[in-house]
Amino acid sequence: MAYADLREFLAALEREGELKRIPFEVDPVLEITEFADRAVKRGGPALLFERPKGSSIPVLINAFASMRRMEIALETPSVEDIARRIAELLEMRMPQGLIDKLKMLPKLAELGAFFPKTVSRGPCKEVIRRDGFSLFEYPILKCWPEDAGRFITFPLVFTRDPETGKRNCGVYRMQVFDERTTAMHWQTHKHGAEHYRRRLREQGKGERMDVAVAIGADPATMFSGILPLPPDVDEMLFAGFLRGKPVEMVRCETCDLEVPANAEIVLEGYVELGELRKEGPFGDHTGFYSLEDDYPVFHITCITQRKDPIYATTIVGPPPMEDYYMGKAIERIFLPLMRLQLPEIRDISMPAEGIFHNLMLVSIRKSYPGHARKVMHAIWGLGQAMFTKCIVVVDDDVDVQNPREVVWKALNNIDPERDIEFVRGPVDSLDHASRLPNFGSKMGVDATRKWPEEGFTRPWPEVIRMTAEVKRRVDELWERAGLG
Repeated sequence: MAYADLREFLAALEREGELKRIPFEVDPVLEITEFADRAVKRGGPALLFERPKGSSIPVLINAFASMRRMEIALETPSVEDIARRIAELLEMRMPQGLIDKLKMLPKLAELGAFFPKTVSRGPCKEVIRRDGFSLFEYPILKCWPEDAGRFITFPLVFTRDPETGKRNCGVYRMQVFDERTTAMHWQTHKHGAEHYRRRLREQGKGERMDVAVAIGADPATMFSGILPLPPDVDEMLFAGFLRGKPVEMVRCETCDLEVPANAEIVLEGYVELGELRKEGPFGDHTGFYSLEDDYPVFHITCITQRKDPIYATTIVGPPPMEDYYMGKAIERIFLPLMRLQLPEIRDISMPAEGIFHNLMLVSIRKSYPGHARKVMHAIWGLGQAMFTKCIVVVDDDVDVQNPREVVWKALNNIDPERDIEFVRGPVDSLDHASRLPNFGSKMGVDATRKWPEEGFTRPWPEVIRMTAEVKRRVDELWERAGLG
């Protein structure tokens, strides 16, 4: 049964021993960050700060900061099960006969049950504030010492494509400027930024673009906001797929958008086309401060919320952090989609230290000369995978979930001049080392065994392995020797 809201998720975390309540006062300025950072790096629980300094609203953080919590959030014994569900849907073929059509009906009915459902009211409307509100009433974090101010770090930002009318939901940090305005940090490659550019071209400067921001919802809906979905796939539809039940959406009071009805807090408003303001610096998921830059300004016209809201947030910084575990779940869930386009891929891994876009390890079933290079370029052509700074391709007998094995095999297998390839193209906006903002170089490493057809004519050695018979005999002798 899908969680109705954030509270049911919290109750589940508490039942599983995955939540710790902090009953005394802790400052949202830096202190909560230090608590959260220590907790995630020591394998600690999610944290609920019941008395954040300066606010009566409790703060939830680290709710997704382990694979166990990701499984609780998505109500599954393993995120691999979600990958299998996706794979089954992808394998659906046109039914040939009556029996096949009848077998297909349950799947089609299941798909139909995922679509978002519009309702007239919801818990997020318990309190409606058009006047007399201030963002400073909320326990918004200042995360790191050199941050430019307080930042809303886990907002579900809703916009609409001006050409198609389709909804998009993304998670873009929001620096608080004053009581009613924030920055809207949608990077140039994000869908929200594309909606902004299209409206600017069509309407010109000075016009307004509706934006709505939901903070806190059921975990599948929150998680769906960060997913790298194609622009024509509604994140709320995918949230319905994850939770097995449609997301209920409710119309905003002051703008033409819908938000999750079970949200804790909703900020309604607009960005004025052409209005930019300096945003940042901000301690980012790279582990470095991202530099200040110009971003649109979000003007809040109305706040709706529950009577007793919970402020859900996260922090990013030197890995591993909470976002690593969300990213790992994305890696496992979306592997079937990558295999649909690149069936030779056996597995992928994005180690924490690679902060998602800096390193991807890929194992393939190699079938022809140059196959590894074909895979590199194909990955660079897949949506947000285009930002991957370094792709290392290995054979399918290498476990890419074991970075030590990958480093050992790769460094033994490469001739650097022959096997490393450099390309230029778009890079992540947060890449501080690129030669220009959003444009730089990427590296592919072919660490597969080399074939004669690739110009390698020397013998390729075997990996050293002990025989199974000797291992079995020594297993017995090991015990006799008292070695444990």
